[in-house]
Amino acid sequence: MRKNIKGHESNINSKRSSLTEVKDFLVGKRPFLLNLLENSNLLEHESFTELLWAVFHLTDELAHRRDLAKLPDTDYQHLSGDIKRAYQHLILQWLDYMKHLKQDYPYLFSLAMRTSPFDTNASVEVK
Repeated sequence: MRKNIKGHESNINSKRSSLTEVKDFLVGKRPFLLNLLENSNLLEHESFTELLWAVFHLTDELAHRRDLAKLPDTDYQHLSGDIKRAYQHLILQWLDYMKHLKQDYPYLFSLAMRTSPFDTNASVEVK
């Protein structure tokens, strides 16, 4: 699955979403993200650190722009690349977490699979 994700070309277009909502969400989570950076246990995992830096970079890029609805196409392309980078790191971290849960906490893995953000038909009810 990791190999497929790393080779997958995401079709992210920042013009098709509300960058203001993304910015507001990420800026609102900045204190939480900073707390994660302070946790030396988490920083031992290089891939998680890469995810954090990608999210911080995206947050800063969005926060420094005055009007996210009126950007040149080149800027939208740049932001699409930043979103794609953070999203790809996030998916890979989620996979690692699912692997950990499956091996060590199968009951938590079961719930995580039934509520997967990647399954549009996910249902918490056991079927």
